[in-house]
Amino acid sequence: MSYNKSLLPMPQIFDPVPSDSCDRILCCYVNATSKIQVVRITNIANWYFERVVFPGQRLVFESPRAGQLEVHSGMMASAILSDTIPCSELLVQEGGDNFFPSDPASQQRLELLNETPAPATEKVMIP
Repeated sequence: MSYNKSLLPMPQIFDPVPSDSCDRILCCYVNATSKIQVVRITNIANWYFERVVFPGQRLVFESPRAGQLEVHSGMMASAILSDTIPCSELLVQEGGDNFFPSDPASQQRLELLNETPAPATEKVMIP
């Protein structure tokens, strides 16, 4: 099966979790508001994570367990920090002991999760 690469979401290779972080977790955040949000993780040394999350969008990402997800809401010029969520509270219920896929097909599945809007109450289970 071939994919049109221009339609695929941007993978996390541009800002991977620091290699010295052995306690990384898979997280899922859903923007359940009607506003565009900017989420950031700034409390991890030598790493900065920032994404725009549209209303209803689900964002699946890796983070060190100690990460704190800052959620900024409002207009871009006047965005305010509306919440800070420990990444450990956004932990995805994993199907196995280790869910950090290295094969392209599994990475593709993970990236496609970020393309599909999710209801605010959906609990994400990854086999």
